[in-house]
Amino acid sequence: YALRIDPKIRALRCQKCEHDFAGVPCGIMDQMISSCGVVGHALLIDCRPPYETTLVPMQDPTIAFVITNTNVKHELNGSEYPDRVRECRSAAHAIRKRFPSSDASSDVTEPLLRGCTMAELLACKDDISPLEFKRARHAITEDVRTLDAVEAFRRRDYTSAGQLMLESHKSLRDDFGVSTPELDTLVEIAMAVDGVYGARMTGGGFGGCTVTLVRADRAAELMATLEIEYRQRTGKEPTCFITSAGTGPVVNRGRLDWGLALRMGA
Repeated sequence: YALRIDPKIRALRCQKCEHDFAGVPCGIMDQMISSCGVVGHALLIDCRPPYETTLVPMQDPTIAFVITNTNVKHELNGSEYPDRVRECRSAAHAIRKRFPSSDASSDVTEPLLRGCTMAELLACKDDISPLEFKRARHAITEDVRTLDAVEAFRRRDYTSAGQLMLESHKSLRDDFGVSTPELDTLVEIAMAVDGVYGARMTGGGFGGCTVTLVRADRAAELMATLEIEYRQRTGKEPTCFITSAGTGPVVNRGRLDWGLALRMGA
C-alpha cells in the first residue's frame, strides 16, 4: 500500500499492541530499535517522552557481539514483569512527592525514574519498601551506566564498556532480580575466556539470552567454550551466534542481524 509512517510512531503503536493485546506492560526498547535501527550503529533511546534517540557508531571490525541463548523459556506476561513495573512506579511516586521538581515529574501520566538521582532515592529510602529501593537503585544506576557506555564505545574503550556490561548484569541479578542461574552461568563462563571484555543478560530476564563483547579473533573460541561448559554445568544446550548492529531483526543471506539498543529509563 506504500504506506509511510514515522518510525517512532510505529514503535509506539507496536508497544500499545503489547500492552493492550499481549498483556505485557513492556517498555519501548525492542519496538524502537526494530523500527529505528541503522546499520553499523547502536541506538541510544531515552525512554521518557518524547523518546529521543541518538545513533552511536558501532563499526569496529576488531570486536564482535556474541549472543547466547540459555534456551530457558521466559514469559513476560506472568506476574514478575508487572511486579517490577509497579515497584519502580512506587519509588518514582515517592521521589515526585518529596521532590516535586525532580525529573520524575516530567510531562507524563506516570512518574518515571528516568532523570532521578541516587541522592533523591536515598532521601526517600524510608518512604518505600527495601525491595522498591533495590528496584529503583537498579534503574537509576543503569541510566548512568548507559551514558557511560555510550562514551566508552565512542572512544573505543572496550575494557571500560565491558566492565559496565558486567556491572549491569550484577545489578540486574542482585537489585532488579531478573536473572537466572543459567544466565549467571553463561556470564561466568564468558568472563573466563581470553579476549572477552564484558557480558550481561539481555532482554526481559527470567531466561533468554546473554550478550558478550569480545575481540573478533576470539569469538569462535568463546562460542565453543560456552557450548561445552554450559552443557556440562546445566545439562542444557545453548545456542550461540555472532551478530552485528543492523536495522532490526531481519534475515539477510542466511545471516541474522539485530539492532543494538542502549536505553535509559524505567
